[in-house]
Amino acid sequence: MTAHVPPAALAAQVPDVSPNTLVLAVDEMHCGACLRSVERAALRVPGVISARASLAAKRVTVTYDPGRASEVDVIAALDRIGFTAAPIETAKQDRGDARQKYLLRRVAVAGFAAMNIMLLSIAVWSGEGGDMDPALAGLFRWLSALIALPTVVYAGQPFFTSAVAALKGHRLNMDVPISLAIILATGMSLYQTMLGNEQVYFDAAVTLLFFLLVGRYLDESLRVRARGEAQNLLSLQGGVATVIDADGTRRKVAAHALRPGDRLLVAAGERVAADGVVSAGKGQVDRVFITGETAPATVAAGTQVYAGTLNLTQALEIEVTAADTATLLAEISRLMMAAEQGKARYRRLADRAAQIYAPAVHGLGLATFLGWLAFGAGWQTALTYAIAVLIITCPCALALAVPAVQIAAASRLFRRGIMVKAPDGLERIAEIDMVVFDKTGTLTLGKPQLIDNEAVSDDLLARAAALAAASRHPSRGPWSRARSSGSARSCPLRDVAETPGEGLAIMTPHGEARLGSAAWCGAEGEESEGAEVWYRQGDGRPVRFRFVDTMRPDAAETVAALKRQASRWRCSRVTGPPRRAAARDAGIETWHAELKPAGKIAWLEARADEGHKVLMAGDGLNDAPALAAAHASISPATAADLSQRAADFVFQGAKLAPVAEAIGTGKRAHAMAIQNFGVAGVYNIICVPLAMAGFVTPLIAAIVMSSSSILVTLNAARLAGRGRS
Repeated sequence: MTAHVPPAALAAQVPDVSPNTLVLAVDEMHCGACLRSVERAALRVPGVISARASLAAKRVTVTYDPGRASEVDVIAALDRIGFTAAPIETAKQDRGDARQKYLLRRVAVAGFAAMNIMLLSIAVWSGEGGDMDPALAGLFRWLSALIALPTVVYAGQPFFTSAVAALKGHRLNMDVPISLAIILATGMSLYQTMLGNEQVYFDAAVTLLFFLLVGRYLDESLRVRARGEAQNLLSLQGGVATVIDADGTRRKVAAHALRPGDRLLVAAGERVAADGVVSAGKGQVDRVFITGETAPATVAAGTQVYAGTLNLTQALEIEVTAADTATLLAEISRLMMAAEQGKARYRRLADRAAQIYAPAVHGLGLATFLGWLAFGAGWQTALTYAIAVLIITCPCALALAVPAVQIAAASRLFRRGIMVKAPDGLERIAEIDMVVFDKTGTLTLGKPQLIDNEAVSDDLLARAAALAAASRHPSRGPWSRARSSGSARSCPLRDVAETPGEGLAIMTPHGEARLGSAAWCGAEGEESEGAEVWYRQGDGRPVRFRFVDTMRPDAAETVAALKRQASRWRCSRVTGPPRRAAARDAGIETWHAELKPAGKIAWLEARADEGHKVLMAGDGLNDAPALAAAHASISPATAADLSQRAADFVFQGAKLAPVAEAIGTGKRAHAMAIQNFGVAGVYNIICVPLAMAGFVTPLIAAIVMSSSSILVTLNAARLAGRGRS
């Protein structure tokens, strides 16, 4: 029983996939208009409670009442508006690769055609006013048409099919004005060629296609890499496991069919198919994706192992504790996807801007055409300027400004062992100017060793250990290690009440037994001797247990790096000489003593009132409210469940460096999002008036518009960098 913690409020921060939640892959989503159409179509299905689409992940998460709606109903609703959807579990893992190859083939064709048409166009331009025979110039224009027409039909398919699907669904997206501009430019050029006129823009149409396809290919590559990392994780779980039945027979079973209690045989060179505990055997395993450590870990009977762990040496027997979607591996993958499902502040801003801007493109094109006609220009000239406006006003750069950065940042952090849980976590961590560390389990490894168990009886140690086993705090670990190494044995107790920041209590025939702080156990007057836990049975005398914990190996180095990044840093929950020494060893000048959950929240609120934006790093059950209250928060992967739910980021491994990495990446992502907004804004402010005034030809419009989109994508790709997988 847990007191003082609002689990519902904390759990709401991370969406969990439940039996009435459907996740669909929708590859045809290309822009904010597509995203909104998918969400609206799903919400119109009777029984659908919510629908949330992610343009970055190209998937939609639908929550529905299974009594009123079904998976088939949702898929059919999306199909009616032109979107093909497939359950994420059954979607082919190579769909992204197929899409990349699809785009790459069209990039190659459009690039080859653009170069050849440009050579013909240059020949015609250089011969104008000179001695080029008009018949030869006409032949070159016909050759350009013969190259351009099949190229437009083939290479333009990604845009044409998307535009047709949008129009069938009675909506607009960014591919509609693009397709309109390409068709108008090609059609008008063919008409002018048939009449023998000189104003043809085959080069503009094909060059526009080439640059747009390059930008879309780069964007798709970034998305595929980000999605692939989560899918690659799940592939580590393997498809088949060897199960040992009660009679000793062995059989092959699909990994998703495993159940808690099953016994697995994992041979050397195989991966563990489920979470479990080693029941027989001893050997070494590779668990780099869990701990971040490349050195093999030794496991034996009683050791916890996780799905995806590679057995390096001897065969092991493992008793399954969690399988299929309940494994740590599946949880990590869900955490990655959860970060993509929500919409951060800048991303919502970009979506709203694109929503308003896309329909305005057609209005600006029509206004340009009618305006030039009103000023006495010929229809060919007016149409040429309108085509240039349609091309140059496409909000591609604006739509890509934030999603591209978020994908690159999340991908970078994942390769460094950090999972982004909150949709706006990157934005909030970029704003922090103060960091607060919990000591045990955050600055330290959270694996304290009981150092004076010889001074107490085995019976007393067993009773204290049984009470500690009911806690979800990492400090329960040393109790189990102490009693397993000695003669004491205990069984976990039920109906234990845990008070965050204080301790545990249970009623026994001999009175109330308490385990926790000195005040909790009635030992306020005792002098603190460092890391300690007290135990008291009924009216008996409180007994002290002393512990020693190990600092994370890079704590001081990480704090020094943090000081170079921001202005002030603090450490919470340090008290007494040993704890003061821990703060000093880590390079932290300011510390606070014995703060309870309410005290931590009050301290964070006081800092917020002063204008500070605080990052909280903690791992215990009593840290969960503070993690939820902080401006941004991060927890190690070993943290209690509620702490992980409340945190915006979860990091793996024994080192503290991921805290600095998360802050640094967040700040760089923030800067790049602003840069991308700037590129999109400056481009539109300068180029749209020039196009409407007739100073930009369709060819120049194609080059400038495509270049802005490619620049935004390449700028975001710089953030992904290189890191461990």
